[in-house]
Order: sequence, then C-alpha cells, then structure tokens
Amino acid sequence: MKRAALLYNPRSGQNQARRQADVERAASVLRSTGIEVFTEATTGPRSAEQQTRRLISEGFDTIVACGGDGTVHDVLQGLVGSPAALGVIPLGTANSLACDLGLSRDPAKVATQLASAAVRSIAVGQIEFENKARERESRYFTVAAGIGLDAFLFYRLNAAFKKRWGMAAYCGESLRVWARGGYQPFVVDWFDTDRNKNRSEEVTQLLAVRILDFGGVLRHLAPGADLLRDDIRLVLFKTSSRARYLRFVTGRMVGRDWQDRYIEMVHASQVSCRPKDAGLGQRRQTVYAEADGEWVGRLPVTIRMLPNALNLLVPETASCLLRRRD
Repeated sequence: MKRAALLYNPRSGQNQARRQADVERAASVLRSTGIEVFTEATTGPRSAEQQTRRLISEGFDTIVACGGDGTVHDVLQGLVGSPAALGVIPLGTANSLACDLGLSRDPAKVATQLASAAVRSIAVGQIEFENKARERESRYFTVAAGIGLDAFLFYRLNAAFKKRWGMAAYCGESLRVWARGGYQPFVVDWFDTDRNKNRSEEVTQLLAVRILDFGGVLRHLAPGADLLRDDIRLVLFKTSSRARYLRFVTGRMVGRDWQDRYIEMVHASQVSCRPKDAGLGQRRQTVYAEADGEWVGRLPVTIRMLPNALNLLVPETASCLLRRRD
C-alpha cells in the first residue's frame, strides 16, 4: 500500500462528527507509516462505486471502505476486477467482514493492522436478479446473499429506520417477520462441490455464505464457510416450520450445531433460484433477494463465484488465516 483513499459515508450513523474524527485518526496513523492518504466522503446512495473507479484511475492502489458492510458493499462494486486492493475500517452497525478478518474496532489500531496486512486475491460472489423495473441486474458480494425471509426483512427496513435504531431495528423486525410466518417456497438448483453433482430442492430460505465469523450473537452462522475458498456455503431451509427456524437460530447463538434433516448445509460453485410453479388459479408470490444485508431485487436469481476477482488486505491475525493454520 503506497497510495490509499479512505471513502466514508458522512450521513451514516447517529454521531456523524465522531465518524469523521475516526476516519481522520485512521488516516493519521497510515500517514505516519509513509503511506500517501486521501480521505473522501461519498456523495449519495451508491455513489461509492463511481468514486472508487475514479480514484483507481487517479492512481490509488488501495481503497479503504470506512463504515459497515453496506459501505464495503458499495465500494466493492467499483473494485472487482481492478488491480487495486480493498481495505476495511469498521465504523458501521454491522461489520461482519471486519469480524472475519479479525479487525479491531478502534480506528487507530485497525489502521496499524492494515498498514502491515498482506494483499490476498480472493473469490467474490456475484448475484443476478430482477430489479424494481423488472430488468436483470447484478451485484457483487463478500459476506453473504440471501433469498427469502431474510431478504424480505431487509426489504421492509428503510434506511432512515436503520440509521435511527441500528441493530435494534434488525432484531425487532426479525421477530415480527418470524412471528408472521407465511414463508414462500421456491426452487434452488445448484452444483454441489462436495458430491460433485447437480442437485435441486424446494426451500423457503436460502443463505449463500462466504464468511464464518459474523461477530455478535450469530458468530458461526454457516460452519464450513471460508472467505479463502473459491466456492460458497449454502444453508437450505427445506421447511416452513417457525419452530425449526427458531431452533436453528438459537443453536447458532449458543454455539450448538443441532442437526435437522430439513436444514442442510452444502458447498456450491453456482446456484439458481426460481419461483415455484403456482397452482391453477393461484397468484405467484414475490420472493426477495439481498446481498451483504442490502435488498437488491426478486426472483429469478443466479449466484456464481468469481475466483481471484478481488485483492483484499488481510492481516496476519485474520480469523480465516488462523483457522487454516490450526
């Protein structure tokens, strides 16, 4: 890292003055190591993608996303396939990628970690979906993508509500959606890399997970997920039972891997999700999709992995590296 641009959202979070001060603290530490550092605020929703591309064209070899998973997600869109590297300074409500990378929540400490981090080429996920205009669109993701109940949750949560209530918004709305029930079934087709065969199942929820350690109460959501693998860990919910959903989430919270034949975990390299055929005279229900905690669209959805698509700053103390050494 020789020239680094720190991108941050000045409107994110409740304490905006503190956020800007945290960005400047991190920038100061990086400058003290001899790195040329430039800080820039994003100018609007999804503006980080174009700003990232411009900064790379201006010669910055590293783009540091200062914020939560949403900020990382937006910066990622302009980084994939470029020679520049992605760094993360966790300043958001959800910092799942930062947790898996073992990054400190202190801006000065994480800047020190980034200054000595190695650049690793990793795979990223690409999700293609139908947007509001009924057109096909795609987004990249690093943490996870979801089809079904969790995506409906993000669809319901607007930006202002999340900004004001933070994690409490996610927890409260999750309980409401869970209690409401009415999970919509859809069909998943995928290539199972463990069995080396094509498979198909009807499910009510699909999680496509890239990281193991999400931090917080749901630390190990999908055992077997690994940021350094070229495939993805799928969690398939082949049930409409609220009790089974609750048992799975509770198990993840207390660190228990309770087996359930209706909830399966597999590795996959490519996934397709399509609506279930509606019965005669019945109306097909909408099934939503999300990526990195951001609602993106609806079925039909295709998810595929792009090997060596992203250069990522990975500290030597990263959880994914420590697991491999063990």
